[in-house]
Amino acid sequence: MLHRPIKKHNNMKITSLIFGTLAAAMICSCSTSKTNLSYFEDLSKTENSSVGNNSYKIHIVPNDELLINVTSTSLEATAEFNLPLSNPAPNAELLESTQARQQTYVVDTNGDIEFPRLGKIHVAGLSTEELAAKLKTDISAYAVDPVVKVVLVNFHVNVLGEVLEPGVKAVTTERFSLLDALAAAGDLTPYGERTNIMLIREENGKKTIHRFNLNDSKSLESPYFYLCQNDVIYVEPNTIRKDNAKYNQNNSYKLSVISTVVSAASIIASLVIALTVK
Repeated sequence: MLHRPIKKHNNMKITSLIFGTLAAAMICSCSTSKTNLSYFEDLSKTENSSVGNNSYKIHIVPNDELLINVTSTSLEATAEFNLPLSNPAPNAELLESTQARQQTYVVDTNGDIEFPRLGKIHVAGLSTEELAAKLKTDISAYAVDPVVKVVLVNFHVNVLGEVLEPGVKAVTTERFSLLDALAAAGDLTPYGERTNIMLIREENGKKTIHRFNLNDSKSLESPYFYLCQNDVIYVEPNTIRKDNAKYNQNNSYKLSVISTVVSAASIIASLVIALTVK
């Protein structure tokens, strides 16, 4: 009679041990690691630093769309160089900044445009400033002190992956960086991999891949830090997002396994109790 309570006490210990072990296993399987949300951790938090590349310029390539505006003291002299708009350009905001809406010029596959009075002009490889200077020189033969402004109106980049607002981002300036693009997309989500941002760029007819580590300030010095028209930025998911995706895909299976394990543990616990009571 004195030994039976001891057996019951041992049974309770065994049962508690079994369920405690299962609970600990389930908690460990559901735990996640921390993710780092900061940028450029190698920079001093107290001292000023100077990094980056300030010499970057956009160069005109085939299929670019250019808005070219020519003015001078004589409107009649420059009127023929400002053709009226026949088809609206995609970026209407840029066109509205001019006094009169004008026709845009699409660079052909050879890198040329057909310009009034001057004829065919090779523009590929030039910056908009260089093209403006070239046109100013050529137009000076027909107008006094012309002022030429060249604007790239089809500049856009694509931001994909783990950002808050993925999609096509129109660019209204020729100095547009990787950080500008990420800001336009609402920044990375907490699940974006900050150490391996991918940039896809077409160069000489081929796609090239470049990568950035946003925890390293050397990214600011990359020749690819400033973007070109039609660049694609992809932010891949970090380990936590990938693990969560795998979990969601196999969620039903895992719940079934857990349920089976718990049921089996209950049966084992009952058998242990039954055997020890006898």
